Amino acid sequence: MSYMAQRVANFGTTIFAEMTALANTHNAINLGQGFPDFTAPHFMKEAAAQAIWDDVNQYAPANGRPQLREAIAQKMANFYGLSPDPQTEIIVTHGATEAIFATIMGLVNPGDEVIVFEPFYDSYLPVIQIAGGVPRFYTLRPPQWEIDEATLAALFTERTKLIIINTPHNPTGKVFSQAELALIARLCQQHDVIAMTDEVYEHLVFDGRQHLTLASFPGMAERTVTISSLGKTFSVTGWKVGWTIAQRSLSQAIFRAHQFVTFCGAAPLQEAAASAVSSPPAFYSDLTQFYAQKRNFLLDALRSAGLEPIAPSGTYFVMVDIAHLGFASDVAFCRYLTQEIGVAAIPPSAFYHNPADGAGLARFAFCKEEKTLEEAARRLQRLKSG
Repeated sequence: MSYMAQRVANFGTTIFAEMTALANTHNAINLGQGFPDFTAPHFMKEAAAQAIWDDVNQYAPANGRPQLREAIAQKMANFYGLSPDPQTEIIVTHGATEAIFATIMGLVNPGDEVIVFEPFYDSYLPVIQIAGGVPRFYTLRPPQWEIDEATLAALFTERTKLIIINTPHNPTGKVFSQAELALIARLCQQHDVIAMTDEVYEHLVFDGRQHLTLASFPGMAERTVTISSLGKTFSVTGWKVGWTIAQRSLSQAIFRAHQFVTFCGAAPLQEAAASAVSSPPAFYSDLTQFYAQKRNFLLDALRSAGLEPIAPSGTYFVMVDIAHLGFASDVAFCRYLTQEIGVAAIPPSAFYHNPADGAGLARFAFCKEEKTLEEAARRLQRLKSG
């Protein structure tokens, strides 16, 4: 007899855990999982320690520490001209992944259709399935990852409840354009569909591109759930501080799921997060420059090794075209790369409902120290003699 519930029986170990374990076994440079290997900002560590010493150590309010909600509201006003109510329209969650879970569980009924752009962040599909939703996929194609209006419009039906937009997009590095977001906004309003926007890489945008938040488009504030987090912007992925921003009725639905998942996150980390979110504009512009340099270094290293990177406009990932290298799949390439070359990457076929659509690609992360990237570049040269 199996004691495992059917709703999770088909969920395997995440590809991130598998590739990190393989990297550790072979002492490979891990350019797979997207976590920084450098230190978090000193002021944030000090703020977290001070909060603990100040005995901010009991439960936070279920919707988050007031200081953090107010800081998030002010940041939305500063960057996007939006004015969410910190009392009723912002919920602090245990990372963006819990925000995604609570949003889908709070809004999607069994049989509701959910439009997903693929390749997709790997938590989207399992949560849709747990909620009983029906995923409908729009496959973004390299190298431009463009959206065709007719193809997207055909996915909307009378059963469509939600569309998930991830911009800047993991794993492709695509930044959705104003025209693409305007198209999505028009279709959402035409079909009375809610949009969930995963914007955790909102401040990692390059080459003069601009991140646009869908909630700022006409008619979308009342039907958009905006999700972001602290981890990617402030290099504290282990803190797991995320949030949702949505008008009151949507927030109430999200809260009803959230309260029975984690209830609240770590109070001292939320207190420290408030000071981080309130950082001056210079912090964010310096961050962009910091990651642009790392991106450019890795692009050069990949090209020098004979690989064909697709330059990202955002995030801290690079997709590489490996179709011409003769491997059976992206999984085979990434295993070879980890075991024989000593550099770990992620096989993105795990981010497609049809794995064959990602079999000619590999994803590398550049959120690493200079010495890590330099050693990876040195090892990648072994591909020339492989």
